[in-house]
Formats: sequence, C-alpha cells, structure tokens
Amino acid sequence: MTLRFLKLEWKQYFRSSHWQKGIALKIIMAFFALYFIVSFLAIGVGGYYILKKKFPETDPLTLVNSFLLYAVLGDLIFRYLMQKLPIMNIKPLLTLPIKRSKLVHYVLAKSSASFFNILGLFFYIPFAVVLIIEGYNVAGVLGWLFTIILMIQSANFLNFLINKNNIALGVIIVVLLGLISLQKFDIYNVTAFGGQIFDAVYENPIYSLIGVAILAVLYHLNFKQLKNLVYLDEAVSQKVEEAKSADLSFADKLGDVAPFIKNDIRLIWRNKRTKTVFLMSFLFLFYGLIFFTQKTYREMPAMLMFASLFVSGGFALNYGQFIPAWDSAHYKMLMSQSFKYRKFLESKWILMVVMTSFLYLLSFPYLYFGLDIFLMITAGAIFNIGFNSLFLLFAGSFNRKRIDLNKSGFGNTQGTSATQFLIIIPLMILPMAIFWAFNKFVGGNSGYIAVAAIGIISLLCKKYAMNFIEKKYIQNKYVMINAFGKEA
Repeated sequence: MTLRFLKLEWKQYFRSSHWQKGIALKIIMAFFALYFIVSFLAIGVGGYYILKKKFPETDPLTLVNSFLLYAVLGDLIFRYLMQKLPIMNIKPLLTLPIKRSKLVHYVLAKSSASFFNILGLFFYIPFAVVLIIEGYNVAGVLGWLFTIILMIQSANFLNFLINKNNIALGVIIVVLLGLISLQKFDIYNVTAFGGQIFDAVYENPIYSLIGVAILAVLYHLNFKQLKNLVYLDEAVSQKVEEAKSADLSFADKLGDVAPFIKNDIRLIWRNKRTKTVFLMSFLFLFYGLIFFTQKTYREMPAMLMFASLFVSGGFALNYGQFIPAWDSAHYKMLMSQSFKYRKFLESKWILMVVMTSFLYLLSFPYLYFGLDIFLMITAGAIFNIGFNSLFLLFAGSFNRKRIDLNKSGFGNTQGTSATQFLIIIPLMILPMAIFWAFNKFVGGNSGYIAVAAIGIISLLCKKYAMNFIEKKYIQNKYVMINAFGKEA
C-alpha cells in the first residue's frame, strides 16, 4: 500500500502544470540543497579536527554536546517558521476501501523523510564516524548518534503538534533567549548542564531508550490528531471561523492610502506565508551577529555592508520581492475598483519603509560592536528605505506568479520566478560595490556616505520614480490579471 501511495504522488507531482512551469527553478533549488548538504558533510568530517585544534584542552564530543540543547530549541523555532506540514491529496482515497490508519501512517512516515530531518544527519553521521576512527567507544558513539536521530524526529512531530500556535512559539523563543542570557551573564552554566545530558548517553547508551519513549508518545499524539481529521465530510466541509478584527484606526492618519495599509496588515497577520515573512524579518536582525563577531570579516568590509543591509531590510527584501503577488487571489477584484493605482503602490512603499525604520531602531544594540558598524547599519537602512523600496516596487511589475498565502514559506517555490533571483543583483551587489570602491580608493567614512547618499537621492527622486513605476504597472495591468487568475 505504501508503494502505491508513492506511485500516486509521483504521478501527481510530475503530471502537474506546476512541475512543467518551474523546472528551471527546481534545478536552482536542487543546487541550493546540494550546497547545504556538501557544507554540512564537510563540517561533519572536519569538525572534530577543527575543534581539537582550536580547543586542545576540551574533548570535541563534550564541546558539541554542551551546545546541543541550544540546537534543539533553535531547530524547533526554525521548523515552526519554515517547515511545511506533510501533505497528501487524500480526498479521492477516502471513498475507497483503505483503512484510515494506513493513510495517517503514510503521511507521518513521509514527514520523517523531509529535508529538515535529513540535512542534520550529514553532520552528525560523519562526525560519529570520525569519533569511532579516533578511538571513542563504539557502543557509546552509536547510542549517542541514535539519540540524535530520535531527537530530530521528535522535533519533527512536536512541530506538527504546536504548528499555528503562536503562544507555543513565543514560549520556545523566551526559553531559548533565557538560557542564552543565563549563560551569557554567568548566572547558570547551561552549556555544562546540557553537555552532561548527552555525555550521559555516550557513557550509558541505554539512556537512548528515553528518546524512543518520547518519540513514540509524540508519534501517537500526531496519529490520533490526524486520524480524527481523515473523514470525507471533514475534507469537503466548509470551515467557518469568526473573524477577529483588530483596531487599525491609527492608519487613518495616513489619508487615502489608509484602506490599503489596513488590508495589508490584515493580510500579513491572517495568512501563514505572510506571517512567516513578518516574523522572519525580526530574525534577520541577528544576521549581523554572524559577521560582526568574526575577525575574518573585519578585513572584508564589503561583506559587513552586505550583512548591514539584511539587519534592517529583512522585511522589505522578503515582502517586497513578491509585490503585488500577495494580492493575487483578489487582484481581479482590486483592479475593478475605482481607486488610483498610485495609492495602492504607495501603501506598499509605506509598509516597507515603516518596517525598515522599526527594524533599524531595534538594531541600536549593535553599537556594542563600535560606531563604524552602526554607521554601516545606518547607511544600509537609508539605502533600503530610499533605493531598495522603490526598486522592489518596480521589480514587482514583472511578477506573474500566483501565491497561495496559506502555504509555508520554506521550500515553497510558488510565486517564485527568475525575477526574484535577478533583483538580488542590484539590491545586494550595488551597495557592496559602492562601499568597497569608496572605502578602498577614498577612505575615511566615504563608503558609508556614498551608500547613504544613494538612498537619500532616491528619496528625493521618489515622485518621479513612482510616476514611472505607476505607468509600468498600468501598462502590465491586464497581463498580471490574466497571470494571477491562473491556478499555480
């Protein structure tokens, strides 16, 4: 039966129009997946020796174990925001003499083989092999590896239980930040505590059975929950929910664009994919920590400029590149209304500018890394507000892909086309190139000033830019209506 399910899904996937239209994009996604696999494999093989060289007084396995607790919580947050739930078109199968339990078991087994669960193994398995080669206890290493696999699968099923529960996400984030704070301010040695847990598994592999019990409980809870939903009447029934409206009267001060701003806020918060983009924009605030804390990048100022753009531009870059496809489901209705297209576009621009400004205010703690870093972030924010926001609006006139707002953002290529890859060039490469050129040949603060100047000049020319962008949208109006009306 499982083989038959696989054959049906294989045929459904390759016979769909979406597959035929997106072959080039899938090839690009495959290259990205291959890149991550090779990277994790390289770290897994060389990780032991790198840690041994850098921390000669500490056992590499103990060092890895001490940070696994953070890895578990971080993985849960990442899965919540990015991982898609297991999907199978079961409606046609519900009328056939197939046990519901078989359908549910297949869907859950399918989720176990997701890219999220496999990717980490390209680090842990080679790392375990290196440990055995280096003379570690074979039974202990295998028990440790088995526990890691159980931990990954448990995170997979726990994510499905808490999915769409923002309170659960908030609790996990608070716990993770709390543990980091306890460690950072020397209140409690969290790394030592977490390390003792996984060290104990290595010393006594029998403890891995606790992981088996946890996984069994989570699997059973998922099975029970999904089985209760696998009914024909549940599949075809219309789900009616009471709409909860928030007080958005503050937007009335914005004048004619207020109705569009309100609709965008509702759209962002009520749909899974847009909410993911919104929440992910706050995670981009921490993007600078990857670069600003490394001495290597201090000698590569252009890369620091790259990071600075993402600190404040997480929302604008991720939301702006899909304008106006976010409204594709009701684009026909919008275009039949009596309003100025300019107001529709300005509402998108205001939304990107406000979010970029807000994220910039939240970036003030980066002053800890020095005034130079913060000036770079400031220049990046001005560039995002001035140039990037207008350029993203212009690039949106070329969008022709419909978006399903209820689907997750990660691994979902719906709405993505070559346009999204092409616009990255001026958005990222241009400020890096300008900063590098002025910093190298002029020196001083000329790099920051040049990047910020581009943003300021763009703001001063906003009226003329918006006129041009509006004409472009009106010119492509009916082409977009036709494209958005097609099913993805």
